[in-house]
Amino acid sequence: MGGGAGAGLIMASFVGALVGQTWLASACLGLALVGFGLTMVFFEIGRPWRSLNVFLHPQTSWMTREGVVAVPLFGSGAIALAAGWLGWREAAIAALALTSLLAVGFLYCQARILRAAKGIPTWRNPALTPYILITGLTEGTGLFAAFHPSAAAVVLALLILRFIAWRRYRRALGQSGAPEASLDVLDRLARWLLIGGHALPGLLLGAALLLPQWPALAVFGGLLAAFFGLYAKLVLITRAARTQGFAIPRTPVRGRGSSRQAASRPGWASR
Repeated sequence: MGGGAGAGLIMASFVGALVGQTWLASACLGLALVGFGLTMVFFEIGRPWRSLNVFLHPQTSWMTREGVVAVPLFGSGAIALAAGWLGWREAAIAALALTSLLAVGFLYCQARILRAAKGIPTWRNPALTPYILITGLTEGTGLFAAFHPSAAAVVLALLILRFIAWRRYRRALGQSGAPEASLDVLDRLARWLLIGGHALPGLLLGAALLLPQWPALAVFGGLLAAFFGLYAKLVLITRAARTQGFAIPRTPVRGRGSSRQAASRPGWASR
């Protein structure tokens, strides 16, 4: 989860650097979040040291591609931080540009990891990919607003896009169908996400634009946007991640020696 927010924060730091804002602290935090996310994955797998095999087989999955992208991401990020610390602006911006480009690839790999899980209906829906991309940008830019409240307008625009992406995802999931338990979890999440993840930070960020002398409004609005984005992803990858289960395409007709068409999917719903 932290990897998406970290990638978004790196991209926001690069844009901030282009317009003359300080970026060392935010870029460092972005790299730390990416590293934290990868570390959590490392300790979750059954045989952690076998994770080194991802560098030998990048063609096998999006998770291996994520690991491959992470190596130059950290390398170019370290160069950018070192150059920025030494005051070499041109070299730092060039390295940060490369780091930002790699962060885009890293975030895309994360989105495709979920899409590739065909046995989990809430993950495999194509509408989830743009949501994961947009929420990563929103979380990162929200964190960047804690360093630079002047980014409030950008965070507000991304919040609107994230809300649209979420509604589109939920609508698509209702049409394609999913386990009832997953839909119940997402419906409960939607209420929290609407109020805490969109309405409240949107009001704070809007107020920050009207009252620029109160930068704390933008800071709290950005942090709320980031927090609820992370919370929504936590729910998606844990409580809403119900497997599809077995489908019964045909059922036997007793005493006839035949079967009839009956697409039965226990515990499944479309709403």
